[in-house]
Amino acid sequence: MEDAQIISMFADERTRDAAFSHLLKKYQQKIYWHVRRMVINHDDADDLVQDIFVKVWRNLSKFREDSQLYTWLYRIATNECITFLNKKKHKYNVSLEDESTSYLAETLADGHYFDGDQAQMKLQQALLTLPEKQKLVFNMKYFDDLKYEEISEILGTSVGALKASYHLAVKKIESFFHNND
Repeated sequence: MEDAQIISMFADERTRDAAFSHLLKKYQQKIYWHVRRMVINHDDADDLVQDIFVKVWRNLSKFREDSQLYTWLYRIATNECITFLNKKKHKYNVSLEDESTSYLAETLADGHYFDGDQAQMKLQQALLTLPEKQKLVFNMKYFDDLKYEEISEILGTSVGALKASYHLAVKKIESFFHNND
C-alpha cells in the first residue's frame, strides 16, 4: 500500500485502525532495526519502537507531507534514540562514546539477542568505536540503504557533510578490521 493511501485512510476515523496496521506492516521492522543498531539492546529497541509508534499514532494526522512518510518516521525514531541515549548518559554520568564502548559493548558481547556470525559481530564492535554521528550516517547508508538526500532530510545535515562522515566511518571501520585481525 502506498504511503498516500495510508495517510488518506488514517484521516478517516472509520479506517484509521486499518491504515495504522498497514503502516506498521510496512515500516515496523525497518524502524526496529534502525533503532536496534543505535541502542544495541533488543529490549531497549523494542520499548523504543513501541514509544515511536505511539508518537506516530498521535501525530500522523498532523503530518504535512512536505517530506516522505518514511523520512518522517526515521526522523522520529532517530530523535527518540538520541533522547534515550542522552538519558542513559546522564543516568550513568558518562559520555555517549563511553556508553557505547562499555554498556553497549557488553550488551553486544552477551550475545543473547545477537544471531549473526563473527564478521557481523566484528562489524558491530567496529561501529561501537565510531562517534555517534558517524555511526548514525553509516547505519542509515549501509544498512538502511538510504540516499544521502534522504539522510540529509532526516538529520538536517548537508549532503557534503554526510558524505564526509560516511567516508570517515568507513576508514575507521577498515582500520578497526585491520588492527584487530
